[in-house]
Amino acid sequence: MSGFWRATPWGFRSFESLLAPGADPWPRWSTANPDSRAEIDFTAWDGLLKRYLKTAPNGINLFRYGAVTAADKAALDKTIAALSALPISTYNRGQQQAYWINLYNALTVMVVLEHFPVDSIMDIDISPGIFSFGPWDKKLLRVEGEDISLNDIEHRILRPLWGDPRIHYALNCASLGCPNLGATAYGAADMEARLEAAARAFINHSRGVRFEDGELVVSSIYDWFAADFGGGEAGVLAHLRKYAAPELDRKITQHGRLDRASYDWRLNGSE
Repeated sequence: MSGFWRATPWGFRSFESLLAPGADPWPRWSTANPDSRAEIDFTAWDGLLKRYLKTAPNGINLFRYGAVTAADKAALDKTIAALSALPISTYNRGQQQAYWINLYNALTVMVVLEHFPVDSIMDIDISPGIFSFGPWDKKLLRVEGEDISLNDIEHRILRPLWGDPRIHYALNCASLGCPNLGATAYGAADMEARLEAAARAFINHSRGVRFEDGELVVSSIYDWFAADFGGGEAGVLAHLRKYAAPELDRKITQHGRLDRASYDWRLNGSE
């Protein structure tokens, strides 16, 4: 899927960006207990990642969906059920952030496993409504009595409540074009370092930013969610330069514009 930043009937954004969900805060999840010292145990999810995730020579983390045993699939379902049963509103914000990131990624893997084999997560068309696609709008679990979808977690909880564009680098949509699925579970203690590393890794990889036939081609993430990266072309360019390696930074600065956006929806499976 491609987007175009220059003269289009929709201005400097692609048509696809008009369909992307906005950050719509769900006040229900704004409650936290800053005095809580309770920590959430992500050991089971971490173990699954260590067993089935591998890094390809091109730097993309691939998940071995086809190798997951029935026992580990059951363990994942049990892990998600245990996480969904937690009174997450009683935890501090750091634990909550790690919780929602890990839950999103675990749910994504679960959905793919339930429908595997598929060529793309886009083929898992289980969202309700004629204008919905993929699995993102389907309510997949209940947390504190609320039905929750992947889009709820990303666009109604994480994006609006934390207001951090680096959230996009922590969430994985099971696609080759997406930022890497983290090799280990996210935790509150090292969240800042993990988000910084994920931002640098994606922006300095060709699926994040590349020059092609004289054009600056960026991930469609920067088109769909431009509001999170400064609100437009200038903001996105500034964000990219913040994390770009010196040579890439020099080339972005010299080029001075965004030409095209693209995204690879093929499954991030090792198969």
